[in-house]
Amino acid sequence: MEEIFIIAVNPGSTSTKIAVYRNKECIFEENIKHSTEDLAPFEKITDQFEFRKNAILKRICGDGCKFDREKVRVVMGRGGLCRPIESGVYRVNDKMKYDLVHSPIGEHASNLGGFIAEDLAKEFPNAIALISDPVVVDEMDEIAHVGGHPLFPRRSVFHALNQKATARRHATAIGKRYEELNLIVVHLGGGISIGAHRGGRVVDVNHAIGGEGPFSPERSGGISVVDSVRAAYTGKYTEKEFNKMLIGQGGLAAHLGTNNAYEVEQRVKNGDAHAALIYEAMAYQVAKYIGTTAVVLKGQVDGILITGGIAYDKWFVGKLREFAGWIGPFYVYPGENEMEALAMNALRVIRGELEVQEY
Repeated sequence: MEEIFIIAVNPGSTSTKIAVYRNKECIFEENIKHSTEDLAPFEKITDQFEFRKNAILKRICGDGCKFDREKVRVVMGRGGLCRPIESGVYRVNDKMKYDLVHSPIGEHASNLGGFIAEDLAKEFPNAIALISDPVVVDEMDEIAHVGGHPLFPRRSVFHALNQKATARRHATAIGKRYEELNLIVVHLGGGISIGAHRGGRVVDVNHAIGGEGPFSPERSGGISVVDSVRAAYTGKYTEKEFNKMLIGQGGLAAHLGTNNAYEVEQRVKNGDAHAALIYEAMAYQVAKYIGTTAVVLKGQVDGILITGGIAYDKWFVGKLREFAGWIGPFYVYPGENEMEALAMNALRVIRGELEVQEY
């Protein structure tokens, strides 16, 4: 295959991850940190794109640029909170950018991915701007969308990029096609999502941002509706404070004062009984949701794939095995792998294995 280059861009709340791939090989990767002072002048997250794009250009297109600019074929951005779409790779266009600015779901740093990719691609004469498997990928069955009240349908918002990439990676590892398998994929990060992958589609998954499923390092997960409504109407919290209590400062952060799972792991190893109880409770809740997801697949589970940063913790994964190992074989793919997933999806496009869709 000819030598080609791919640039991957993954904006986070206080950093921007960038990587340059030469075909399958990552030749450059950096996590650019942004201080509170750097971001303070910008009213909306999408206003930050020029600032972040320039920070990227300084890293990859300065005097130390080590790749041929004319061989850059794709700038792949992380997908944001646009309208619900099928899994795949999408060309950045005006309609997408409008929806990212006016997203009904809300603001998120990932909304910058499309903007930065499009502007950055202009720096390279043969590059196109794409996004891949945003968090709003929706392949859920119709029945899975039905909630307990018509005002509150269930929504698909999850770690689609890493879940899909991990499922494909596993299929390749066992000599199967992703579309042939029934898988439960568990992403363990700041948020936790558990998806039922049936025949290459995520037919059910918890709304990882909206409060469904287990609690996580920084999210409260599924809590009593009655209790939460009662607390919201006490007058003790503003709407912003209450939302932050549930999403950002819930879960481990609320119980233990930290959203750092590694720190909690160390506290457990050092004999902190309360930390051990809370950490095991999180594993217990994740395992329960693995069980409910197995029901979606009618018990026909070819594998349970554990991924995300917490998947490095053998104690936590061991607890999941203890609770849910009887459901199906466990496979562990630690790390978020998002940069590689972005680049490999771009490579599939270049090879003609994946069609670019219009948003």
